[in-house]
Order: sequence, then C-alpha cells, then structure tokens
Amino acid sequence: MKIVIDANELFSLLIRGSKDSRDILFSNKIELIAPEFIFVEFLNNKDEILSKTHRSNEEFLEVFSIFQDKIKLVAQQEFENFINEACNLFPEHTKDNAYLALALKYSCPIWSEEKLLKRQDKIKVFNSKELAEKLRNEL
Repeated sequence: MKIVIDANELFSLLIRGSKDSRDILFSNKIELIAPEFIFVEFLNNKDEILSKTHRSNEEFLEVFSIFQDKIKLVAQQEFENFINEACNLFPEHTKDNAYLALALKYSCPIWSEEKLLKRQDKIKVFNSKELAEKLRNEL
C-alpha cells in the first residue's frame, strides 16, 4: 500500500519519535512516497530540528539516512497534472497541494497530522495513531 508522507511527519519522527510513527516508518506493509522537495525542506530546517531534539549532527545524519532509505521520492513532473485538482480540493490551504496531487496521482492516502487536510473528502488522511492502528488490524 502506497502512502504519501507529509514533511511534518519527518520532523515529528526526529523530534518526538512516537512508537506509532516508528512502527509506520519501519513497516514492510507500506511504501512511503513523497514529493522530491521533502528532503530539501527537511535539511533547510536542520538547525531548528537539532535545537528541538538536542541530537548531534551525526545522529541527525543517521536518521536522515534512514528516511532516504524508507521514502521514495517522486519528481513533480510525475504528478503536476494533478496540481489543479489538488488546488480545487483545498483552495484555502495551498501549502499541501503537492502532497494532495501526489496522493491523487497514485489514488493513495496521506500520512499527516494536519487536521485541515481532513476537510476535503477525496483523499483519505491518516494521523499516526490511525495509520498505526490500520497497519496492526487491517493489512
């Protein structure tokens, strides 16, 4: 099962690292995908992440390496035909249009804590607790 991962889930994994989030990241039942810019965004926020986690640079790079192994990046050209539809689904919250467009392309859900994303009804959005429970019970 493909699932689009939101950038905030990466930040959360490194900062809080809940058991549910770790279980999802390491599950062999799903394939995590994301727009190719997700790692750029993550690296651009490295200093802030390090200040919140009190991790060393080496620890940060180890976790980043795990993310690179676990998340398949998708070039924007592959889902850009779905950007307009994503904008129409959720015009008041454009920052997540790439995630919505990617989910539309692959007809798959999104893993995100963003409550606003649940206001649209075309793409299923799971928070960490919901997705971990689904993985335990249904897959």
